[in-house]
Amino acid sequence: MMLTEQTPVPEAALPLAPFKAHLRLGTGFGEDSLQDEVLISFLRASIAAIEARTGKVLMSRQFDLNMHQWSDPSAQALPLVPVTAIATVVLIDAAGGEEIISPNRYQLIQDSQHPQLCPAGSLLPTVVSGGALRITLTAGMAADWGDLPADLAQAVLMLAAHYYHYRDDTGLSGGCMSFGVTSLIERYRVVRLGLGRLQ
Repeated sequence: MMLTEQTPVPEAALPLAPFKAHLRLGTGFGEDSLQDEVLISFLRASIAAIEARTGKVLMSRQFDLNMHQWSDPSAQALPLVPVTAIATVVLIDAAGGEEIISPNRYQLIQDSQHPQLCPAGSLLPTVVSGGALRITLTAGMAADWGDLPADLAQAVLMLAAHYYHYRDDTGLSGGCMSFGVTSLIERYRVVRLGLGRLQ
């Protein structure tokens, strides 16, 4: 299984102005935008870290999921949360030929923990020997920054500020995720099932 982000969060969608206000950076000077590039990099790093910790995609964007076979042809678990739409499901034969599967043959089961791609009938379409499949999907909690839950948005700003202040720190102590951030994001963590217990 290989997951590829096809459409990264647009720079215009990142909360650069709120981040500057959070950092209490001065405004009204001729070099207001001097640090924009580094601030944007910290925002992207913060979003990525919180997405990794929670298992939730914050800003809506498109991904490709490539596999050689269904994990379960009766219900394929999707590795992103929340999945909001399935754009295409493509079967790829051993010679590289592609067949777009009709949306009438599958359905997206949306779930805040474990979304699935399920067949409209009994099983998902068969993947031939030596073939593969590609699922193009959209995932994300919000299309715009202002639509994110307030605690998650605050956690992103806090973590990005932490990265900014400790940008020269090569040790673990200063650069780790703070308790304030982890407490804000804890309730969003995806519950994973394994070995008969919650993780």
